[in-house]
Amino acid sequence: MNYSSIQLAFDSGIATLTLNRPEKRNAISYELISDLLKALDEVKNSPAGVLILTGAGKAFCSGMDLENLKSLLGRTPEQNLEDSRTMASLFRGLYEFPKPTIAAVNGPAIAGGTGLALPRPFTPAVPESNSGYTEVRIGFVPSIVSTFLLRQVGDKIARDLLLTGRIFDTQEAHRLGLINEIVASEKLLPRARELAATLLENSPTSLAYTKRLLNDLAGAEFAKQLNIAIAKNAEIRATADFREGISSFLEKRRPKWTGQ
Repeated sequence: MNYSSIQLAFDSGIATLTLNRPEKRNAISYELISDLLKALDEVKNSPAGVLILTGAGKAFCSGMDLENLKSLLGRTPEQNLEDSRTMASLFRGLYEFPKPTIAAVNGPAIAGGTGLALPRPFTPAVPESNSGYTEVRIGFVPSIVSTFLLRQVGDKIARDLLLTGRIFDTQEAHRLGLINEIVASEKLLPRARELAATLLENSPTSLAYTKRLLNDLAGAEFAKQLNIAIAKNAEIRATADFREGISSFLEKRRPKWTGQ
């Protein structure tokens, strides 16, 4: 299958999926989301036993593409809801992916980029891979990513990260358990492949059953939480603060919040 915004390679039972928009710091576009969803299906149906997700260039993923952000201002409520469902489908598809996944975090993972990187069970990261749930700084709401963050770090830490929108460094991410280990840049992909090789030594049937067990244990409550997050993600887009946040961000000025 041909992709325009990612690269997908298979080698020795490992699928390596690379976000390939380095000139845009691998920002999330509608095209990228579509490519990722198709690639996940391709990997799921392939003989590969492990998926490695990484980015090209110096960033893992800088969040939503600026042009896509601009287009959000003119979308209908129905389109906003559909957008939210599509993004949730991508994050949930990664979270519940039937094969083990490794995020080799090669640089900053910001906003939606955190949703792609940090919920993965295995996350080696370079020292420069700062992160942040920055949505509140531009009038957005970190609704879908919050569903996964709460399961990782609990309520108190999640409220800190989500409400401040602050950037936190790799050392803090490691301390919080959001990444597994800090690895020098030149050793990142070799380390990811080493982890993948360890996983490939296990029974693929057992791995699939274990992942299915974990997903089943999350159960209906997880699905309910995600549906609430989808609705909130769509609702915030009808507010004045959302429009001001996006406009001020694109115009590179300080926002003038109205609380509406």
